[in-house]
Amino acid sequence: MTHELLDDSASTRLKSRDRILDMNFPSAFPDWAVSAMQSQRLETAIALPAQLYSDPQCHDFERGLLTRSWQLMAHQNQLQEPGTVLPFTFHDAPTFLVRDQNDIRGFHNVCRHRGGPLVTACTRIKTLQCRYHGWTYHLDGRLKNAPEMEKALTFDPQQVALKQIHVKTWNGLIFASLDEAEISIDERIAGLTERLGSDLGTYQHHQQVTYEIPCNWKVYVENYLEGYHLPYVHPGLNKELSYADYKVDTQKWYSYQSSPISGETYADGTAHYVFIYPNMMLNLLPGRLQTNLVVPTAPNHCRVIFDYYYPNTATAESKKADLDFSEQVQQEDIDICSKVQKGLGSGYYTPGRLCPSQEKAVWDFQEKLRDAYRNQR
Repeated sequence: MTHELLDDSASTRLKSRDRILDMNFPSAFPDWAVSAMQSQRLETAIALPAQLYSDPQCHDFERGLLTRSWQLMAHQNQLQEPGTVLPFTFHDAPTFLVRDQNDIRGFHNVCRHRGGPLVTACTRIKTLQCRYHGWTYHLDGRLKNAPEMEKALTFDPQQVALKQIHVKTWNGLIFASLDEAEISIDERIAGLTERLGSDLGTYQHHQQVTYEIPCNWKVYVENYLEGYHLPYVHPGLNKELSYADYKVDTQKWYSYQSSPISGETYADGTAHYVFIYPNMMLNLLPGRLQTNLVVPTAPNHCRVIFDYYYPNTATAESKKADLDFSEQVQQEDIDICSKVQKGLGSGYYTPGRLCPSQEKAVWDFQEKLRDAYRNQR
């Protein structure tokens, strides 16, 4: 049966465009994007068009989506002691986390004087001091001292404070939002504690690895969201997992993949792969936790930030084995994602049908994107 998106008649395209525009789709987007954002059923779903993986306007719109959402930043055990600071870039915005005497807070890493940086490395401090002109702030963001500002008329230090970002801790993981996100983090992760347990807060951060990948961020995400490619791209990992028992479940704001796992690298147990829309991933395997954040940097390029966590009982040998094996899997993913990006940009790709049994989470992700485009969220 021919799917409506494959109908090339002018009347069908115009009807589709009018119907979507009535649903508040941004009128500035080209016709192909308007037509592609119609909602689809899983059983008849067609993949997104190639242009969506290279169009600068779509790239800018999607970066806006991520900027307005919650992002995974760190683990509470990276900020155990009062005065510990951890800088990070929230897309293009410089920010940092700090533990004061009572809580973990987040701030824009921008002095209220002339925009200088306050935190440039992960360290321990007693006060926050701007590296530009020495303005100093308490750990809760209140201005403590502004050198030589006595002659500035009406200047009131008590009215000056660093701009905060929203911070929420769940199961030891710290999420942040620049603004008050439309969807709360509690809603995004509803039900995950029951699936993953509540002991992730006991894990210790081991290291961070960043990859620069020549593919659109959605290519990398969609690759993560299915085990369909395991036998062909990851022969080593496929031996550890049980492809026949691989399960996929989708929820309102996340998808969950799981499989029994055993082999030379991992102890017997279950592999849990969680994708939290729009760009966060949690990989919980026996004795280890990996988190991924996928950051769009250009229409045909993304940055993937991997953080590795282990319980205190993990040995140096088991950590090295895990890191080596993970690096092998990641390089396999980078290779295939890079080639897929080239295929999408070749001019010869026509969107294909999705596999309902294996690509349910891909379909779910694409439906969320379609909904975001239609409703300009």
